[in-house]
Amino acid sequence: MKQNEQTGMIYTAFSYFLWGILPIYWKWLNHVSADEILANRIFWSFWFMLLFLFFTKRWKAFTSYIKTSLTKKKQLLALLLASLLISANWFIYIWAVNTDQMVEASLGYYINPLVSVLLGVFILKESLSKAQVVSFILAAAGVLILTFSYGDFPWIAMGLAFSFGLYGLAKKMIKVDSAIGLTLEMMTIAPLSLIYMGYLYSEGTPSLFTISWGTDLLLMGAGAATAIPLLFFSKGAQQIPLYMVGFLQYIAPTITLILGVMVYGETFSFTHLISFMFIWVALAVFTGSRIRFARKRRREAKLSA
Repeated sequence: MKQNEQTGMIYTAFSYFLWGILPIYWKWLNHVSADEILANRIFWSFWFMLLFLFFTKRWKAFTSYIKTSLTKKKQLLALLLASLLISANWFIYIWAVNTDQMVEASLGYYINPLVSVLLGVFILKESLSKAQVVSFILAAAGVLILTFSYGDFPWIAMGLAFSFGLYGLAKKMIKVDSAIGLTLEMMTIAPLSLIYMGYLYSEGTPSLFTISWGTDLLLMGAGAATAIPLLFFSKGAQQIPLYMVGFLQYIAPTITLILGVMVYGETFSFTHLISFMFIWVALAVFTGSRIRFARKRRREAKLSA
């Protein structure tokens, strides 16, 4: 493996590791409501990213993109949609973690790659391979087993998978550096988060600056906790093949699942095991097909060179 690919794999794997252990951070804030955590996460992420762009000398590129691209209605609509979708995804995830539903949250990120492909088929009119069809059937069987066994559809898992999948589609319309993109998304939604935080103060029910220094630092630090994994990911993903990124992305939900069961004592029954096994096999088939396709494309590129 080339040196830059090794470095890229380390950065990307570390970013998914950080995303995997992020529930620990939200657990430290489980005395704060999910909506207030989300408002603080958005608000402080925006300011953290502004400082990051300034110190990494990307401020000019940031302001230039605002001037040239955000005058287009389609770009503005995509940016607003991306901002709302990632906010919804964050809220569902924080709420799931702090209501002891990390197992189902991990399920959402296991099936997210399959949901993204499904959205591509219906929205972008992409075609499905035989391996992808088999993957969908297996994953659907896993979801149905959970639904019929417990009499309750896994709304958290599907909400996370579809909100993040749709977020990915919206991001396709915003062709910009990931750090600048995150800053723009937070800039779009930050005014709403500030209004909500002001509302909490007017009602006399805020957690920021009223409970303890520890709570204040955690709420303000949510900006860095959000941005740092993304910055590692953006640096690493540029240096490795897409199929390798797809393989490494399962690190995060695996860690979350282990934390939920082994650390926080969530239930993982035999039914859960059967359901997850269907989904894990589906992901193995799906990932294997992507790796074979990527290798075939590489061989064809070498022959034509």
